[in-house]
Amino acid sequence: MEKEFQHSSKLKDFFEKNSKEFEEKLLSEAVNVKDKINEILAIGNIDLIKNAHNLVVYIIKGEEEELKLFAKQEGIAWAAHSLTLSFKLEWVQAIRRTLWIFIEQYNELSDKQTTLNFFRLEKEINNRVDTFLNTFFINYSTYKDSLIIAQRELVGSLSVPIIPINTSVCILPLIGSLDAFRISILEEKALTEIDVSHIQTLIMDLSGIADMEPQVIDHLMKVIDGASLMGCKTVITGLRAEVVRKMIHQGLSFDHTTKTLGTLQQALKEYLIS
Repeated sequence: MEKEFQHSSKLKDFFEKNSKEFEEKLLSEAVNVKDKINEILAIGNIDLIKNAHNLVVYIIKGEEEELKLFAKQEGIAWAAHSLTLSFKLEWVQAIRRTLWIFIEQYNELSDKQTTLNFFRLEKEINNRVDTFLNTFFINYSTYKDSLIIAQRELVGSLSVPIIPINTSVCILPLIGSLDAFRISILEEKALTEIDVSHIQTLIMDLSGIADMEPQVIDHLMKVIDGASLMGCKTVITGLRAEVVRKMIHQGLSFDHTTKTLGTLQQALKEYLIS
């Protein structure tokens, strides 16, 4: 076990020392994805390069729980922004190939007495990559299915989907128009679900709401206040500029206990990964 730990630590140091070379090789391996990196960053605030570095560290160090949480975050984020799955699959497989190239280089430079056990390492590394992919796709599919159901319900103006992420955190993604009728449904369903499911943090994603009338904004604030009285913290993500301008001109602002973040991705990173 001690030797394995030393190898893990040295391999991590080798990877970090040669991170630029890793990045260059990764981009050459992911032919179809490299031209989409900036687009994916703009759409979902997802930094593929940075996330690749994080994933490799989790894999090398064998941090299984962190790996699964990271995969869960990625799956939800890709589903929320309807990003193409084929790009993700190509990217992760390119990471796998590039990682093995660097493991081989590390082994060639190592003392022959400390040569890696490739049979055991192959099983461990590939199992961790597969664990990431499996967890990613399960959470992508689960969240995507929830969004599809929400969009279908939207036709009847009843779309208030509260999606559990873990035992204490839920996401409420709002899509389309938010009028007085729908906000009243939101109030009833959100407060009931907080009571029944003992939700501690409700992430309310408003990136799908283009505009809201001042009276609707005011009602939304009252819902957030009600949630707070029940011990549930509300985190607002994705506020559009049009909504913010109306709030400013009407002198409206969220309670100081309500946190606002730019994107759902940021909220997931803070409340799921951390």
